[in-house]
Amino acid sequence: MGSSLFHGGTVLTVDQDDRVLAGGWVAVRDGRITATGSRDTTPAAAGFDEAVDLGGHVLMPGLVNAHTHAAMVLFRGRSEGRSLLTMDGWYNSIREPELSLVASDIGPAVALSCAEMALSGTTTFCDQYFFAEEIAAAVKDAGLRAVIAYGIVQLGDVERGQRELAAATAFLERQRSADGRVIPWFGPHAPYVDNTEELLLEEVAVAREHGAGLHLHMAAGPEDNELTLARYGLTATEALERAGFFSGKVHAAHCLDLSDSDIAIFAAHPETSVAYCATAGLRSGRAGICPAVRLRDKGVTVALGTDNVAANNSYDMVAEMRVAGLVASHREGRAQPLSSRELVRMATIDGARALGLGHEIGSLEPGKAADLVAVDLGGPGYSETPDIETLLVYSGSGRDVRHVWIAGEPIVRDRELVRRPFADIRADYSKTYAAFWARVDDNKKTRDVA
Repeated sequence: MGSSLFHGGTVLTVDQDDRVLAGGWVAVRDGRITATGSRDTTPAAAGFDEAVDLGGHVLMPGLVNAHTHAAMVLFRGRSEGRSLLTMDGWYNSIREPELSLVASDIGPAVALSCAEMALSGTTTFCDQYFFAEEIAAAVKDAGLRAVIAYGIVQLGDVERGQRELAAATAFLERQRSADGRVIPWFGPHAPYVDNTEELLLEEVAVAREHGAGLHLHMAAGPEDNELTLARYGLTATEALERAGFFSGKVHAAHCLDLSDSDIAIFAAHPETSVAYCATAGLRSGRAGICPAVRLRDKGVTVALGTDNVAANNSYDMVAEMRVAGLVASHREGRAQPLSSRELVRMATIDGARALGLGHEIGSLEPGKAADLVAVDLGGPGYSETPDIETLLVYSGSGRDVRHVWIAGEPIVRDRELVRRPFADIRADYSKTYAAFWARVDDNKKTRDVA
């Protein structure tokens, strides 16, 4: 792959010491970072195949979207006025139309989502949905990284649950990307609400056998704890802990309604992490807000996610950092309980750790994959500041991302996708969108007649 020198910009290493290198540099060879340094130690450009001058830019690790459903771009704007964090809102806005999805819908939808993520600086995302094979194929075509959790929704149908478990197991066994950019997991949609305890424990056993994680929604809606409180006098988190669910790698999205006992359970299991989806939570109208500050204070890894763009409408992780910080201030009743530096870490290295990838991505350190994002600071809203992270989080936008590299490969150059033009991706998606919603309408008419 050759060698590259990225120099002249402000480098956010997001390493253990949170070093910020003004006029710093990052050296890359064969897709991996070999060295970083300050302005006065910049090596000669002649020693590299290419030298990229990033004066006026921030160079930082690729952003990690720790929870989304990429194919659900098809539902953008389709849930207005309904909360997707309740059974009623989710079932009527999303689940019913989902029954009309076919495999050929998925590739064009995920391609558009990957394009939007890449163009706004996201290089890795965690997905949970059906048609996992089609999602994986689209991710590979786009060149991004993704943890893809095969979505399992049982909804009281025991046979369906077993079919989905078998399909998810086959996905785990088949889907191993040679370059490591696609990582298969299990995705039980929600415990007790639409996956029984028996199925959940089978999923844990198979995931552990294959060394895979489990990505699920927890404490997201009022229904989540109802069954377990009635049956056991326990929250869903407490019931799952008693059943041994947290014996493996668990990555839980939303977590709006965690009790003190629930937080203690998360803290007692180092492989357990949380995806804090602040924008989706606010738009849902739920009174609960993820206790991100308390979770972090207890040592729990908390990452940031957009959720699907029916709930959020945007994949902009810079905007997500800003909302996450504002919501935390509101919840805790004090100014900036999550500093801008912490928010950047939550969107990079903490997201990587949540997905079991902290050794590979999330910071700019020698030996790690060269997943890099250059943000142009030359436009309106940016000016001199002693705190570059605050400038990025509270003045910035994902639309200011100029270049993106993944494993040293250019994915976005001068705000344009490298592998495939955005216009082509959008045109394919628009045809798919029209065909899908026409099919939904036809199927609804058929059901109504019946």
